[in-house]
Amino acid sequence: MQQTILITGGASGIGLAIAEAVLVAGWRAVIADVADGSLEQARARFEPFADRTRFEKFDVADETAVAAAIDGCEREFGVLDGVVNSAGIGRELPALETSAELFRKIVNINLVGSFVTAREAARRMQSRGCGAIVNIASVSGIRGNARRVAYGASKAGVIMMTQIMAVEFAPRGVRVNAIAPGPIETPLVKEMHSEASRSEWISRVPQGRYGTPDELAGAAIFLLDQRKSSFVTGQVLAVDGGFTAGGLLG
Repeated sequence: MQQTILITGGASGIGLAIAEAVLVAGWRAVIADVADGSLEQARARFEPFADRTRFEKFDVADETAVAAAIDGCEREFGVLDGVVNSAGIGRELPALETSAELFRKIVNINLVGSFVTAREAARRMQSRGCGAIVNIASVSGIRGNARRVAYGASKAGVIMMTQIMAVEFAPRGVRVNAIAPGPIETPLVKEMHSEASRSEWISRVPQGRYGTPDELAGAAIFLLDQRKSSFVTGQVLAVDGGFTAGGLLG
């Protein structure tokens, strides 16, 4: 069955890998991002799938823009089958050096943006009584990782939002789950992680390495696929090389 999946932050990093997996699965992908350059690169990359792709530029925290983009997608492809909320930003700073302005910005994009997109998608999905929403959270929303007060708070909010939406939307046929990546080699992680923090992460990941976006994309496809995960909702799947399970490692 061909599905139509909207991926925010879909022109780079984890979102790009999920978009590619969606297209390889034979589904349609609506790739949304805020960066013109990244969108153009994604357009060139996915040229072989041009008949099954749509590109949208919008700010996920802009309710009007999100609603308009979803309406445009539905005019071309029909009602969305799934959404992946992958758009996000982060900074690695001690709490005492984090301004309220930066805190608000990170929460606005990571949490409010995911909320707006999920809400607008669910409003439309409920008309068919079917749909899947996958929110990209983080292990920093599960564990108290230092220097991530804003990022961790935003991702913890994404996890709780996921659980509440799963409960509310289940009678409407819409499933809501989250993926909590550990350290994954993405442009955002390269920007956030210093050499010292990279060594610290690797020392606490039982598999002893960073993951790749492709390793996370498979989890997203599973949660989006109604045939494979029809009774899975309200869950947080950590894709983290064992980080959240770790205690003493040696």
